Amino acid sequence: MSGRELDEFFNLLKRLADAFGIPGYEEEVRSIIIDELKPYADELWVDRLGNVVAVKKGSGDARVMVAAHMDEIGLMVKSIDEHGFLYIAPVGGWSDIILPGQRLRIMTRSGKLVYGVVGTKPPHVMTPEEAKQVIPIDKLFVDVGASSRKEVEEMGIQVGSPIDLDREAVRIGKHRATGKAFDDRVGVAVMIEAFKRLAERGVEATVYAVATVQEETGLKGARTIAYALQPDAALSIDVTIAADVPGVEEPKHITKLGKGPAIKIIDGRSGSGTISDKRIVRLLEEAAREEGIPFQYEVATGGTTDATAIQLTRSGVPVSAVSIPTRYIHSPVEVLDLRDAVNAARLIAAAVARMTPSWFREVLPPRRVYK
Repeated sequence: MSGRELDEFFNLLKRLADAFGIPGYEEEVRSIIIDELKPYADELWVDRLGNVVAVKKGSGDARVMVAAHMDEIGLMVKSIDEHGFLYIAPVGGWSDIILPGQRLRIMTRSGKLVYGVVGTKPPHVMTPEEAKQVIPIDKLFVDVGASSRKEVEEMGIQVGSPIDLDREAVRIGKHRATGKAFDDRVGVAVMIEAFKRLAERGVEATVYAVATVQEETGLKGARTIAYALQPDAALSIDVTIAADVPGVEEPKHITKLGKGPAIKIIDGRSGSGTISDKRIVRLLEEAAREEGIPFQYEVATGGTTDATAIQLTRSGVPVSAVSIPTRYIHSPVEVLDLRDAVNAARLIAAAVARMTPSWFREVLPPRRVYK
């Protein structure tokens, strides 16, 4: 894998990750995705919910959906006090330990971004007990440099204004990167790169590359677009836990950075999320081995992806997922290895190219009839 390939992938990832795009406000991310996919797609459209769908027509009848979500966890203005401080509500799954001391971007109705910081009581005036406590989100406040509610409103900020983190993606180390919203902008970047590879090599199944909306608040975009497309098989692309850090026992690492993309076996509490179709898992394994792509397995005990919503659409869709190992998920400093991401794109392209009419007929028929 060349340095140039990693550089180009990072440049795409950075554009996507730095963009504003909390659930319901994905316009900036969507515009980048459309620009990237349009030259390679036979058809491209945006549905009413905001999902982007790019189509590469195949020579057969089978339909394969490859999905990654474009939204990131965010916040929303809940109230504004008379002194000009904002109070916030979470949009998606936050940990209370993450936000104090962060700088934020608040989007006004006109689309302008206003900056603010998450403030707390100064430690000098905290009691010893207060200093030990984690401050819940509903007790945090945001300082936008205003001295009154009127001044805040003159900035264009109101109750309901969406908020994201003010953080720029950067390279660290030799092959790694850190930034906000890698969950799941890296999955979107992988989907784009896989779609380009498939467009150049040709496909037998018709491929639907889908950038979904509102995954972080209930897998909403995936549920609606899978219902519309009725795929015969699907792959979700998302991040997964890489807990390969000090203080975590090795059996609990889930995945490790630099060891390749992960083929999902199961996720959710006690398998309440996705249980991957073993036939698709085997196809992914075969594609990886034949193409010389390193990979690892993902058995996750919490969290899930768009695959869960897709799997339960209509009469059911066989699914699996390819995951990019990522440290510090749902934080401003998510860390991943760019080689894992590029190899994920290679793996998805290789697997989808092997989804031929004969494979569907022999391995994944629509139903089996027993007389």
